[in-house]
Amino acid sequence: MSNPLNFVMISPHFPTNFETFAVRLRENGFNTLGIADAPYESLSGTLRNSLTEYYRVDNMYDYDQVYRAVAYFAHKYGRIGRIESHNEHWLELDAKLRTDFNVFGYKNDDMRAIKTKAQMKEVFRNAGLKVAQGRVFHSDDDARALAADLGCPVIVKPNSGVGASDTYKIKSPEELEAFFGYRTPGVEYIMEEFIEGDIVTFDGLTDRDGNIVFYAGLEYSEAVLDTVSADNDMFYYVPREISDDLVTLGEQCVAAFNVRERFFHFEFFRTKSGELLPLEINCRPPGGLTVDMWNYANDFDVFREYANVVKDNAFRTYITRPWNVVYIARKANKHYVNPIQAVCERYGANIISVQHVPGVFAKVMGEEGILARTETLEQMREIVQFAQAKY
Repeated sequence: MSNPLNFVMISPHFPTNFETFAVRLRENGFNTLGIADAPYESLSGTLRNSLTEYYRVDNMYDYDQVYRAVAYFAHKYGRIGRIESHNEHWLELDAKLRTDFNVFGYKNDDMRAIKTKAQMKEVFRNAGLKVAQGRVFHSDDDARALAADLGCPVIVKPNSGVGASDTYKIKSPEELEAFFGYRTPGVEYIMEEFIEGDIVTFDGLTDRDGNIVFYAGLEYSEAVLDTVSADNDMFYYVPREISDDLVTLGEQCVAAFNVRERFFHFEFFRTKSGELLPLEINCRPPGGLTVDMWNYANDFDVFREYANVVKDNAFRTYITRPWNVVYIARKANKHYVNPIQAVCERYGANIISVQHVPGVFAKVMGEEGILARTETLEQMREIVQFAQAKY
């Protein structure tokens, strides 16, 4: 780059572990231009030192304020090269700004396909992929008819939503009637047949031409919906080995959604018969500590490689997948046989770190989380069992 590429970072301080994007971009010679509503003094020293400039707005939901911030940066530094938050919450804001400033990446017209579950289904179907049956319903009677057609249990969730929030497993007509009473007003919901199986993911990063330069998977001890409803412990992990059929299907999905110079997070059902069904796409890195888990699983720095891709369209690490990496949740209201210290002493060679989780995430992730890595899945399961054993 003869002139520094101007990279506008929307809400660069959240989540905390994503601050490293600013660090690596700045190290690679980018002008890192942050926009958020947090006071500058509240940003970490690392982030402050890694931002070329920071523009504080009063309200991130006031588009005019954010637009003016980008316009200020464009006036001061020249043409804006990238606008990115890496955050589901700001996907539409990112796209609107890219549209208005003619910046590379997803624009307004792309949002419906990657934000609404009904449109995702259409993209999957058009790519020749089988999906769970279901659609958006527009009235209570429409929902009753659809539930009768699909057969209970069914899953009801917002057509545009993230994760398991506001998602319900409806097991009977009576539960559907109860749902009508507590659903969120003004939200459009989609109803789908319930698929018996496990959720697996295909995640990674593409280059500017849409080539997958890095991929990984995630497997879960149980569905997040079950973790929340039953207040269970959970664990999830980045496995060393990823099945060929998942890679093949993931590659088809990346192509179908035209994912370019972006992280992606595709969710699939693995049915009891072994069949894979696409569930949804998220055009951003997986949540929680997954990006850090990629680094530990591969002994590399995905933040640096992202900067390389944006700067030179080049990914420079040779991936060998030497480790399984697991996140093990522990909840404050459970009585564990082995304290954290005992887990760390017994499996010190495998333990990466112990995390303290903010309250908003603790229902799923636990108040404490252990990150560990192992060469075999047997070792991994042994550590999980020891860490989550209860009286």
